[in-house]
Amino acid sequence: MASVMSRPETRLAHEEIKPSIGTRVLNRKEELLSGDLGPQIRELLQERGVLVFPKIGFTDDEQVAFTKTLGTFAPELSSPGREEIHKVTLDAKENPHSAEYLKGSLFWHIDGTMNQMPILASLLSCKVAASWGGNTGFANTCAAFDALPEEKKAQIDGLRVRHGAWATLFFYDPEPSYAKLKGYQAIGDAELPLVWKHESGRKSLVIGCTAHTIVGYSPMESAALLVEMRDWATGDAFTYSHEWSVGDLVIWDNTGTMHRAEAYDPTCGRMMHRTKLQGEEPFE
Repeated sequence: MASVMSRPETRLAHEEIKPSIGTRVLNRKEELLSGDLGPQIRELLQERGVLVFPKIGFTDDEQVAFTKTLGTFAPELSSPGREEIHKVTLDAKENPHSAEYLKGSLFWHIDGTMNQMPILASLLSCKVAASWGGNTGFANTCAAFDALPEEKKAQIDGLRVRHGAWATLFFYDPEPSYAKLKGYQAIGDAELPLVWKHESGRKSLVIGCTAHTIVGYSPMESAALLVEMRDWATGDAFTYSHEWSVGDLVIWDNTGTMHRAEAYDPTCGRMMHRTKLQGEEPFE
């Protein structure tokens, strides 16, 4: 009887970007779309926080298919039940429903702090690069927590923080109208742990521009500690700024990193296409 030859195992090819954050994945498009690398990519994503696929050049359909090799596809709130990309741009003609809201993305944040179950990860591909600026910055909040002095870990572990999308408004519109503020406050407010204890055993900081008040602290004390933690987590040791080229794809672990878009000309037509992975673990 003729023997059946097994297909050789596909290996994940990658290289480190910085010691505490970021890895480039170098596999061919066909290898990524096969699904064979899904478990390895998931493991590396949790370890490194951010994975870069340089100039991989996925079409929209390929990006959706690749996303589904990594977990459960998470539809956008604006497109419930639909497995499709979402356009991320400040161009109100292309993105009439959320271009204004996206101004808050220029500041450090974690997606889904209004939800008990935040998304697991986002996948962002570059279709049109900015004329200047427009990098996306990432901060590894797991590595940042691990590197804290033990006395600081003891101080913050167990603290609770109020988060609200409305708090981001004051970063780019310091004197909003009452109607605008109430509209943002209608999105809600949530109490979350400052230190997220994950099912894997790791811990991460839950901070960013949605965080506004530490429960039991005065406004001054809250602001001081939240800014201290943000400054620590966004230091050079824990951050990576990705300069986009058309065709790049970047995945980040939304449960263990913060991110932000860096300043660029809002009229330049910068266009990113996003897909997301459904959350698998609640904040607590």
